Amino acid sequence: MGILMLGAGLTSTEISLRAALDGFSAPVTGVVMSCYYLGYLFGTAAAPRLVRRVGHIRVFAAMAATAAAAVLIQGIIINPITWGLLRGISGLCFAAIYVVAESWLNDRSSRITRGVLLAVYMVVLYIGLGGAQFLLIPADPRTDRPFMLAAVMISLAMVPILIAAESAPAIAVPRKVSYRELYRNSPLGVVAVTVSGMITSSVYSMGPLYAQRLGLGTSGVALFMAVSILAAVLGQFPAGMLSDRMDRRTVIAGACLVAALAAGALAAFPHLPRPLFYIGAGLFSSMSFTLYSLGVSHVNDQLEPAQMVAASSALLRVNGLGAAVSPVLLGALIEHFGTSAYFGTLAVLSLLLTLFDLWRKRRSEPVPPDLKGGFITAGPQGLATRIAAGALSAPREGESSTDVRNASQ
Repeated sequence: MGILMLGAGLTSTEISLRAALDGFSAPVTGVVMSCYYLGYLFGTAAAPRLVRRVGHIRVFAAMAATAAAAVLIQGIIINPITWGLLRGISGLCFAAIYVVAESWLNDRSSRITRGVLLAVYMVVLYIGLGGAQFLLIPADPRTDRPFMLAAVMISLAMVPILIAAESAPAIAVPRKVSYRELYRNSPLGVVAVTVSGMITSSVYSMGPLYAQRLGLGTSGVALFMAVSILAAVLGQFPAGMLSDRMDRRTVIAGACLVAALAAGALAAFPHLPRPLFYIGAGLFSSMSFTLYSLGVSHVNDQLEPAQMVAASSALLRVNGLGAAVSPVLLGALIEHFGTSAYFGTLAVLSLLLTLFDLWRKRRSEPVPPDLKGGFITAGPQGLATRIAAGALSAPREGESSTDVRNASQ
């Protein structure tokens, strides 16, 4: 998965940056990048069905091969319509790959080791995505080399699975939960997960375009994206420890407020000295990328254990819809208002969630400490597919279905 993330991270940044270099408008770039998240939603829904039909290994290999082919074609045909279609295919493929990998991890772990294993897994994903940014420098984004290098990485990621795979996990089927019921149980959690999708997809999709329009060279774009992604790891565990010891709504409001201030400062002063600029970008990401984990944890505080898998599947779709809408909106705003709209929009989203959080605090009491669940350390990409992965993993010997679902959360 670490090798795969090198290919995925390089592809995402190269598409956004190459679109800017080839003269695509910001709204068009936003639409192209949004297609990935639409494909991702379809992929997460379709993956369990595919796995039931042909098995984990074949799905992983087929999706990786298709993703590699899609990346190569993007390097051959430089066209927004073609790119949008291929980005959708890539999103579908990567979603299925995540489901296979995480269901395998879920099956091979125990109740004692599952949380640590999946936390390490998320760190590997972030390091792969962040490290991929530096591959832009030797690859030269103006050529087809980044596409070729990304396809090589995605192809190589198949080798360990095909060589080391053993028996496939068994399959179980979770029940569904309605959006109305979910929002009624935790309005703040649902809104936080939606806003998280909008923020993270904006960073992944439009961050390279913003950095390029700001005048940063290839090295500057790579460093900006690497800082934005790797900083996400730093905030997870502090936010988790705080939210387990106090009202999660307070932690969400605090993280949003700090993120809003950091983004607002960068929007108002985009030409800060480079060290301060990168520190501000890292501070924003370290706070805003905790919102998904905090939001899902807050939702699960309101639910019975048997509801958690189904609820998290619904949260995935809500997060994905926010992720699909945001690049289109942000692209239009950047085109109309200029580069300051990038961090300006992120600041507004963070501030609006802060105000909604404070309003909800006035209308309801906090969850009693003895009823709170553990903090979920994951980003939307990993945790969302982990829920689908839970639909494919049967209980291990000595565990009940509820034990497995609770531990996977």
